[in-house]
Amino acid sequence: MRIEDFRHPWLARYRWSVVVEINSRLCEAKSSFHGPTSDGHDDCIGIWESRHTEELSVIEAADLCREAHRTAPFCFFNGNTFAAILSTALSEFYLRFPPSTAYLLNSTFNHYVAGTIGREDLLALLDEIPPPASM
Repeated sequence: MRIEDFRHPWLARYRWSVVVEINSRLCEAKSSFHGPTSDGHDDCIGIWESRHTEELSVIEAADLCREAHRTAPFCFFNGNTFAAILSTALSEFYLRFPPSTAYLLNSTFNHYVAGTIGREDLLALLDEIPPPASM
């Protein structure tokens, strides 16, 4: 089984109210205004609520977080919010790998969610990492 084929309801525990709380705390830590945007907030709620409880591959979970980030539902820290959610959601998955590989996976997924690397880069990395025996 390849890493990207491993499926699980990774994001199921992150109801929209949890997403809002995470963004609020990130804003508070940086003394920034926390609030919804007029353009992307409602769209993001619809996207998130329709898919976050599904059983997803790790790539699909990252895609959902990336899409949510791109809708810009909050005034600040959208990328940080959804990268933090994915990082926490995949934390048990990362434990299946050696620490250096787990760090590389986490960093790469966070950069993908934030939009600083593309899908091709993500897939290329995943092709290079053998899945752990316990998958």
